[in-house]
Amino acid sequence: MTMYTYRAIDSQGKNAKGSMDAANIAELELRLKRMDYDLIDCKEQAAKSISLGRVKVTRKDLINFCFHMEQMTSAGVPILEGLGDLRDGAENLRFRGVVADLIENIEGGSQLSEAMQRYPAIFDRTFTSLITAGEKTGRISEVFKSLGDSIKWQDELSAQTMKIIMYPLFVGVVVLAVIFFLMIYLVPKLIDFIKSMGQELPFHTRALIFVSDIFIHYWYLVLAVPFLSWLSLLILLKNSPSARFKADAYKLKIWMIGPVLHKIILSRFVTFFALMYESGITILDCIQLSEDIVDNEAIAAGLRRAGTLISEGQSVTAAFQSTDIFPPMVIRMLKIGESTGALDTALRNVSYFYNRDIKEMIDKVQAMIGPAMTVILGLTLGWIMLAVMGPIYDNLSNLK
Repeated sequence: MTMYTYRAIDSQGKNAKGSMDAANIAELELRLKRMDYDLIDCKEQAAKSISLGRVKVTRKDLINFCFHMEQMTSAGVPILEGLGDLRDGAENLRFRGVVADLIENIEGGSQLSEAMQRYPAIFDRTFTSLITAGEKTGRISEVFKSLGDSIKWQDELSAQTMKIIMYPLFVGVVVLAVIFFLMIYLVPKLIDFIKSMGQELPFHTRALIFVSDIFIHYWYLVLAVPFLSWLSLLILLKNSPSARFKADAYKLKIWMIGPVLHKIILSRFVTFFALMYESGITILDCIQLSEDIVDNEAIAAGLRRAGTLISEGQSVTAAFQSTDIFPPMVIRMLKIGESTGALDTALRNVSYFYNRDIKEMIDKVQAMIGPAMTVILGLTLGWIMLAVMGPIYDNLSNLK
């Protein structure tokens, strides 16, 4: 396969640009024709097998994909026809190309799950494993419905996570901007007035002058040091597994934010674990696939320990209890699900309670961040007022 960068035109005369792999230009032209595009020109890139890691496919595209395929397969429409309808109606040009490639691979004898594995950046291991399970059990329609619901839930969870990150970040930037204004513009004017009185300055006033001088003369360092520290930390975490493990473990202990992140991760885990188990995937495979889902090295290590213990013959409940990463409620629900044979139902109940708690905890954290930032700003202003007004008050007292 060769990757081509192309320019094309649709039936309405609108230009379109994109990238697509094909064996040759004739095949590229044929594939574009199936998408109702006429090739204008193309340029060959370096030959390579396609992974489409650069393809920007949103969760909305995947939700529409799952919903469409669930409706088609539940109505008895063959997968190829369902994909053809989806290809013709897809708004995202790049995703339309992906669907067209899925069709071609299926026509060439591949299963849907095998065709999806060519696009790991779009269909991850969990997604393709669930499709494989649906193909083997004949429950592909149910798998598509469950996947669509899970991606919707994941999108909502991502939005909630961004809320807990972006709000304090925004408030912090505002507080930092106010401090910069005070230290660079306001404080020097007040300090000049205090120095003109000719009296000895107290320690907290000298400290304020020192900090103000740093902001005035080294403002670029004040801005650059946090950024460079953050960049260095990212590089360290990327290249050091032990540092990444310690950082992920520390995240779960951060005041206010840690418990919320812990519940978000556990909610994501139990939701997908229940979905995979319900689709017929074995418990050990569910645990292995869940290591990528949790996106936390500390919890992933606990899951690996649990998988090892289960493979050695321990029960699911005992194995998960020994990891010390799951709260008592999860352990109790695992025990009930294991004894009743309805493990997926028990885990879905855990996910329901966690989702409710997550929303409440995020609201509480956001409610506390505002006052906390106000206190920080108030203490800064109080320090400035004390450092400025203290000498003035002492001078007036001496005049009396």
